[in-house]
Amino acid sequence: MKKWIKKAGALFACAVMIISSSATVSAEVGYTYNYDWWGDVQYSPDAYEVEGVYTAVELGLDKALNNPNGLFVKDDMVYICDTGNNRIIEMKRTGTDIEVVRVIEEFKGAEVNTFAAPKDIAITDDGYMFIADQDNGRILKLTMDLEYVMEFVKPTDANFDQSLSFLPKKIAVDTAGRVYCVATNVNKGLIKYESDGVFSGFVGATPVTYDWKQYIWKRIATKEQRAQMESFVPTEYDNLFMDHEGFIYVCTTNVSEADLNDDKAKPIRRLNLMGADILISNGEWPVIGDIYWGEGGGYEGPSLMIDITAFDNDIYVGLDKVRGRLFAYDDQGRLVFGFGGNGNMDGYFKSPVAIEHQGRDLMVLDALDRSLTIFTPTEFGSLVFDAVEQFQDGDYEASGASWEKVMAMNGNYDLAYIGIGRALLRQEEYHEAMEYFKLKWDEENYSKAFKQYRKEWVEENIGIIFALIALLLVVPLAVGKLKALKHEIDTADIFRDRK
Repeated sequence: MKKWIKKAGALFACAVMIISSSATVSAEVGYTYNYDWWGDVQYSPDAYEVEGVYTAVELGLDKALNNPNGLFVKDDMVYICDTGNNRIIEMKRTGTDIEVVRVIEEFKGAEVNTFAAPKDIAITDDGYMFIADQDNGRILKLTMDLEYVMEFVKPTDANFDQSLSFLPKKIAVDTAGRVYCVATNVNKGLIKYESDGVFSGFVGATPVTYDWKQYIWKRIATKEQRAQMESFVPTEYDNLFMDHEGFIYVCTTNVSEADLNDDKAKPIRRLNLMGADILISNGEWPVIGDIYWGEGGGYEGPSLMIDITAFDNDIYVGLDKVRGRLFAYDDQGRLVFGFGGNGNMDGYFKSPVAIEHQGRDLMVLDALDRSLTIFTPTEFGSLVFDAVEQFQDGDYEASGASWEKVMAMNGNYDLAYIGIGRALLRQEEYHEAMEYFKLKWDEENYSKAFKQYRKEWVEENIGIIFALIALLLVVPLAVGKLKALKHEIDTADIFRDRK
């Protein structure tokens, strides 16, 4: 509740964000931003800059990309699913150069050896290529020499509605060869296959939500009335990404404004092996992209995450299809930066559909513009990554120094203060850490630092504390004894005088 009270008090920030939605906004003004504790928009030096925008012309292809949908990066290789042209574009990126290695339109060893609307691709460490061949109703497994190995098809299990067509659109493959699939019209979670192609169930179904009034009405309605009412079913995912630890990030655009306002929606989740959401959200604002979504520039409504990627440093980036923005969050769910927009300029998009990373670089595939945009970190962005990774490596002094440099470039960047505080906390400089947390209203970390500072202070002053306790106990006893002695003396004097 506190978060949304603060949000309601930041109307000016909302107006600024509406204006910045227009494609006419310059990339030098308001391209990269964050939110402070109060929910005000804080503009920032750019975290990323455009290295290049590549269409069929720049790539030397014989025909333009047609509704490209899938994007995958493996080492220095980049793969695009050119869905409308029923082909896979395989490219190699060396430094700032990217060139097409081959255009894959068919393979060997299967009766149907061509693709029909391939939507996604994944390459494994052991040298296999998996392709979500949507309109052929299968997930293909090929060797890198394009030899057919096997295919994953529609499950025959009773848990899978047999009246539905099997339309795989997004896939991820783990180190054991298990396949996780997002399929059109399937709302029970991710479809999971074992490495031998056997369907083993659904993973990570989203929680069922419903309206109590509708629920009560369903209980008393007739069978015909219930048939006409909307069923209470989990929503389906739009995309997934398997990180370096084997956890699966998923995102969904099927969220309501009401749930987003009440902080109930979970457009981004991180699933463990059991399918439970373990995404941490300790930031002042929920992991939903923009926290204001007024009308502007022809776009309205909340951010809708169409795809997601995660770096090895646990920073993950969601791609908003509504305003063409990229939102990066750290492992605590704090917004690291947001940038992008809709438009025709480099760094802006018409219809972004996929995001990937290569090292620290980011790649975004635009279906309408038929292009691939590659972003590289700026000095500011590199310093942020350095600080995060140094902290993860246990080099807290270096992390603090990097955050100091970040703060010198952007004094309004809350994460720099919090990052310095966390580095000081790990170096057992508790009182100094408290000061940085206090500046940015980080109550949780302030409490941690204060607890340790209090413990340290007690340990350092235990002698004085016991001395004071002793004095508090001894002094009253001594005073009591003196009073008693004085009383005895005074009493003895009285008796003496009477005699």
